[in-house]
Amino acid sequence: MQRRAFKMHLHPGQAAEYRRRHDAIWPELAELLQSAGVHDYSIFLDEETHTLFGVLKTADPEALDALPAQAVMRRWWTYMRDIMDANPDDSPVSTPLREVFHLP
Repeated sequence: MQRRAFKMHLHPGQAAEYRRRHDAIWPELAELLQSAGVHDYSIFLDEETHTLFGVLKTADPEALDALPAQAVMRRWWTYMRDIMDANPDDSPVSTPLREVFHLP
């Protein structure tokens, strides 16, 4: 199992909407993530900077590379682009984070 962490940026004033959308995550998106080996996935918000921090575990890191080609993933990105920084293809602007400490 490998851990991955990343950060994204939420538009100011959109925290409640971001949470509402994730509380109602589409079942087909959750199934896609699970089928790609994603487990124990959390997203945290720094309310001062509007920075989102995502952390997940994956059994198959290479399977994550195939997610952007999936239609449900692309629809989710389009759904979320109005409340967070997004790239021209609607994917969230996401920066991988390097692990510097872990206490198992």
